[in-house]
Amino acid sequence: MAIGKNIMTWFEGSWHRGDVAVMRAADHGAWLGSSVFDGARMFDGLTPDLDKHCARVNRSARAMMLTPTVEDDAMVELVREGLADCPKDQPVYIRPMYWGLDGDHSGIAPKPGSTGFCICLEAVAMAPPDAAATLGTTRFRRPVLEDSVCNAKAGALYPNNARMLAEARSKGFSNALVADALGNVAESATANVFMVRDGVVMTPVANGTFLSGITRARHIKNLRADGMEVVETVLTFDDFRAADEVFLSGNMNKVTPVTAFEDRSYQIGPVTRRARELYWDWAASER
Repeated sequence: MAIGKNIMTWFEGSWHRGDVAVMRAADHGAWLGSSVFDGARMFDGLTPDLDKHCARVNRSARAMMLTPTVEDDAMVELVREGLADCPKDQPVYIRPMYWGLDGDHSGIAPKPGSTGFCICLEAVAMAPPDAAATLGTTRFRRPVLEDSVCNAKAGALYPNNARMLAEARSKGFSNALVADALGNVAESATANVFMVRDGVVMTPVANGTFLSGITRARHIKNLRADGMEVVETVLTFDDFRAADEVFLSGNMNKVTPVTAFEDRSYQIGPVTRRARELYWDWAASER
């Protein structure tokens, strides 16, 4: 389902206007879920970390036992070619995708070298700086590598995210704060999470149950360069209840303030605002 209405799709060697059909009914990706994707952004004419997102979708493909068909640099150039036809003031969600076409002799595993690929450029607005999230808990947890492809940005992981969201929203919250297999905080249902306590920025240590995001890494680097202490560590739900500030970090909106975790309320604080300011300054410097 499209988020936006203005879409361009690269498929089978050329760009097409609109939400082009790219997958057949019997494709492995449609039947057995062997699909991966990544998300980058264009806003204010900027495409921060586009190269890293293109490289990651190729890593995700390999983790899903798919054969990547477009080199990292070539993918970046394809994206830039498509973006050249987009208005420079139009925020765009950039989504390269791979999926399996055929299965091996068992039908279950994707056949090596048989891979579909497309790029979807979708006009999606950036959220305003004060567009905040509220978090609730969920009984659903992040999986581990032994039972899911946690080292890929895989479409097959998202039904679990969806039921996390559905449960949190049924309680009146907009997102879920999610545990890993051991019961410690991993991230939200849709993005990585940071908290601030006594001036120290903390984020759950990457333990293989969630993707340690490209935007997450950028915030860590920016905040440290700005003189802040940033710690990757094991965090509990009680740690978040004791936090001074909480914000989410993801490609879609870069920084999303959190104003509540269940019955604990937060202000949109100075570190959250600074993280956003630093990100936009860094992105502009990379023009």
